Amino acid sequence: MFVGRFEHTLDPKGRLVLPATFRERLAAGGYVTQGIDGCLAVWTQDEFRREAQEMLEAAKANRIDRAALRSFSAGAAEVKPDAQGRIAIPQNLRTFAGLRKDVVVIGAISSIEIWDAERWETVNRAGEQALGATAAGAE
Repeated sequence: MFVGRFEHTLDPKGRLVLPATFRERLAAGGYVTQGIDGCLAVWTQDEFRREAQEMLEAAKANRIDRAALRSFSAGAAEVKPDAQGRIAIPQNLRTFAGLRKDVVVIGAISSIEIWDAERWETVNRAGEQALGATAAGAE
């Protein structure tokens, strides 16, 4: 599982140093895609295949729009960390996620998410409030 929060910066070429705890699982390579809520998702090869297969089956059964499957596939890029643990994030994906320089990399259990730092703060505040409300409701 991928867990944790890490603050990083993109270099001028759009490369991101992956947190050391994530590198081993991506050593053979993976995929970066458009994620939910305006982030990027980084998947291991196996998890990407699983996710793509689930989306394909959902599209065939009309549970999701085929356009979503096309965008997921067309926006995906293969990545493999270099010797310094960096992955290159294509410009179209950086634009999609609004990535400038400061980013937050989080473990999202089955994938890694890459967020623009400001956008992450907004999303995280909402998540913390939802957790607080859930905890209060459980009492």
